[in-house]
Amino acid sequence: MNPPQSTASAASPAALTPLPAAQDSEDQAGAVALRVHRHRGASVETRDDHVGQEWPVALVFNGISHAVMMCTPRDLEAFAVGFAISEGIVGRNADIQDIEVFWHAGSDIPHAEVHLTVVQQAFVELKEKRRALAGRSGCGVCGIESIDLLDLEPEIVPDTGFLARLAPDAIARAARELPQHQALTKLTGGLHAAAWCDADGQILRAFEDVGRHNALDKLIGQLVLDRADTQQGFVFLSSRASYELVRKAARVGMPMVATISAPSSLAIAIAKRAGLRLVSFCRESGFVDYDTAAASS
Repeated sequence: MNPPQSTASAASPAALTPLPAAQDSEDQAGAVALRVHRHRGASVETRDDHVGQEWPVALVFNGISHAVMMCTPRDLEAFAVGFAISEGIVGRNADIQDIEVFWHAGSDIPHAEVHLTVVQQAFVELKEKRRALAGRSGCGVCGIESIDLLDLEPEIVPDTGFLARLAPDAIARAARELPQHQALTKLTGGLHAAAWCDADGQILRAFEDVGRHNALDKLIGQLVLDRADTQQGFVFLSSRASYELVRKAARVGMPMVATISAPSSLAIAIAKRAGLRLVSFCRESGFVDYDTAAASS
């Protein structure tokens, strides 16, 4: 499958300019305050603290619930679009005809629903996938019986010349600037971040979530909504590099994934198949390159 037309194939994608960190709103705070007792040696201090919000978020396609994700309840429209694109439910932004977010903050378990209306062909294919899963026992795609359903053959990331234009200090700059875009992490100490960077390492977009996959989906979704060219930048992640994250990046044609922590062996293998450059242990002082793209030397 080719990268979504609304991102990589747009004739004149919108140029991105750096944005300030997303402002909290009443229904999308991302963190909650509570009273805690902090123990240090023999002393106990009672004080106010913050923890990251984690809500069940149901993704509903054409009236049928497809998945319930544990998610930080903000930027949910971008999250749903990114999930639909990065999981291959739709191939491009134009396949999503409508999207609406429903909040249930007053219930016993606060939760949200995101309802997407997708084109008929995408919905038919989604129902076929659900039908294949319905006859499986065990734990679905997580279990042994579902190995044949895993999608481990990534799209080939085209060589657009971006890696050749990457500044020598781009990764160091992204590593240095990321904390400035992690307001919720600074407040709670418990969220992941996914940032979109240009060839100089300048961070143009950044999203936070309790789940590293969710943070990347939010970023992908916003890039799709912005009609940005996902082949002309790289993603910088505050997490380790798992195969799912590399797989999602390859699906939308991102030429490089940079992570603060370690990669898994399957993440490296998927990156090599896709021709996507994977670098990890990224710091201002250096990084590790896994030689997964010909242009990475």
